[in-house]
Amino acid sequence: MSGIATHLVRRGVEATHAKYRSSGVPQDGDNKPFGHPHAVAAALGITVIAWFFAMSAIQYVYNGVVATLTMIESPTATAFTVEPTASEEADAPLLSVDEKKSAPAEPDLFLVKTKPITSKIRTTIRHLKSEAGKWAPFRGLHVAMVYCALHQILFELLTTAFGVGMVPQAIAAITTTVILCRLQMLWTHIVISTPSEQKWYRRFPSVEAGKKIIVPTTIMAVAEQFAIYIPVALFQFFGLEYYYQHPSEFHKYSDMQKNSVMLASFAVAISGLVASVLVVIPAVVTLKRVQASLLPEENESIVPFDRTFGGKVQPAVLGGSGVVSMLDAWKTFDWAARFRLLKLYLKITAIQIATSILFILTAVAEVRLINGDYILY
Repeated sequence: MSGIATHLVRRGVEATHAKYRSSGVPQDGDNKPFGHPHAVAAALGITVIAWFFAMSAIQYVYNGVVATLTMIESPTATAFTVEPTASEEADAPLLSVDEKKSAPAEPDLFLVKTKPITSKIRTTIRHLKSEAGKWAPFRGLHVAMVYCALHQILFELLTTAFGVGMVPQAIAAITTTVILCRLQMLWTHIVISTPSEQKWYRRFPSVEAGKKIIVPTTIMAVAEQFAIYIPVALFQFFGLEYYYQHPSEFHKYSDMQKNSVMLASFAVAISGLVASVLVVIPAVVTLKRVQASLLPEENESIVPFDRTFGGKVQPAVLGGSGVVSMLDAWKTFDWAARFRLLKLYLKITAIQIATSILFILTAVAEVRLINGDYILY
């Protein structure tokens, strides 16, 4: 069978080459560029657009909706009792017949902790679809689009007012995020709650609720800018800008210089990763949990969610603040939940890398399919 397959493949290749020669396609040694640049450009353009939408969907559904649900879910526990019989009692052989009759049988209490819905991406998506329909993974997308549009507009206006530079841009980004904090909380409430018949703009959080998240929103925004500008500052500190602007000269450097550039580049990458894990993620988790604590009583959460945060929050109707503190928001997010969130981020990164590789291979295949063995010069 392998000999027949090899023969058929060889015949196909020979026939294809003969067709190319008869149609005037350039052969090896020819310097003529291939004559279908528009077809290649169209195919690559469609592929890039498809890649953009695929990555956007992954980012929104997994890094947005699923991650938010992971941050606020409180796994439930089921309690049940088992009534023991007289023969099952540990001291039954030591008791007399009368004592066995008079001794009360104490039931055994068992507490079984259920597996979190957000323990896997698949189970989370399946749960969302069962509770809110097939488009549930994209819930809140309209609010997110409004938020992104307003964020970009405000950022551009504030950048114009504050001036150009790293620090003015950071201040503009932080200010923009704080101004839109109520809209961001609205998105969180839509994502974590069951479907509502109310229009999204009628669910807008009150000004009083917005005041309670100004501090955690500011801290989160500052953390994001910190994670962005620390690698940039190290990049400039190590003088890597020159090396990356002149890559053709890299072969001229000594081995010591090459090692220094590689180590410095690695340090820059690690600094961004460490800042994200140790600074940004805790700030985001804290903010999301504070926002979730302000979910109106009439809205039910779509995943198990302890509104009292382990007894730390007292409802406003009972004289309490009705909002969890930043410290309690983070402390009640136990280590099991933290590892679950980190595993989710690792899965998302792997999915994004695999998706990008798939589209790169698709682009290469398209070029070879249109150009044959002749990649565009």
